[in-house]
Amino acid sequence: MRSRELVCMFKRLPLLSSSRTFLPRSSPRCFSSRSSEHHLEQKEMNLVGAINNALHIALDTDPTAILLGEDVGFGGVFRAAVDLQEKFGKSRVFNTPLCEQGIAGFAVGLASEGSTAIAEIQFADYIFPAFDQIVNEAAKYRFRSGGQFDCGKLTIRTPYGAVGHGGLYHSQSPEAYFTHTPGLRVIVPRSPYQAKGLLLSSIRCPDPVIFFEPKALYRASKELVPVSDYEISLFNADVVMEGSDITVIGYGAQLGVLEKACKKAREELNISTEIIDLRSLLPWDKETVCKSVMKTGRCVISHEAPLTSGFGAELAASIQKECFFEFRGSD
Repeated sequence: MRSRELVCMFKRLPLLSSSRTFLPRSSPRCFSSRSSEHHLEQKEMNLVGAINNALHIALDTDPTAILLGEDVGFGGVFRAAVDLQEKFGKSRVFNTPLCEQGIAGFAVGLASEGSTAIAEIQFADYIFPAFDQIVNEAAKYRFRSGGQFDCGKLTIRTPYGAVGHGGLYHSQSPEAYFTHTPGLRVIVPRSPYQAKGLLLSSIRCPDPVIFFEPKALYRASKELVPVSDYEISLFNADVVMEGSDITVIGYGAQLGVLEKACKKAREELNISTEIIDLRSLLPWDKETVCKSVMKTGRCVISHEAPLTSGFGAELAASIQKECFFEFRGSD
């Protein structure tokens, strides 16, 4: 959904004038740091650079951490793993055959034996051959063994979403397939700062994580990112902008579209919007979302993925159930 389509949607909402307050791009309540001096040294990074920095820290601080995937030994097709094999060696950063099922299966085995496995699927469009390993093995191993075994130290990174000339095999957003699966976590960052903190939290999480990286944002812009080790909570959505007229919910690359649309809505229609970045799709922060919707009485959900059976449908159903009597009619 593009920003002008969202503005047209806002125009159909009869609203009263109100004001808004901007929050920092990263809400402090969702932030935790492994270093109390993380704010003293910062560096401009784009999203792919922040991913590389997070991987460097993960490998450096955890001797059991292993990075594997197609071409990661050479830095990967997007250069997210550049220089890592040179520093940490071929036994910890290595290429795999072109077989996503094998990548996921090998990573599940590593994690189940105590290693911290970080697997890269080159494009999210190619994750489907690994579906059985992820859904039937990684997600269910703990439950199937009655808690005796697990592969919680598993993170699968993969670039997702449309980009200029990607075509059908390099543009898909398959996150909804995995949000239907108990036992997994599904994380999507929106910025370099978020990407580094969320990836480090994912790698250290006791549950298997699918980490979708919005490749359209890999080199779209830079922001100041702490050089030191820090984590961002996997449990909390982020209120990017506070408002009073309508709640707007999204994640990943779509947040940039939403911010532009909401800025236009304010300037042209005097509409105060509250923007929420979910960050975690499984589980998602129902408390923060419903609190906002109950306050504003209106809600718009926007994502890049297909509409039918998309994750937005789950959000809409849950919000209707929890907030139905709080929705406003025409003023």
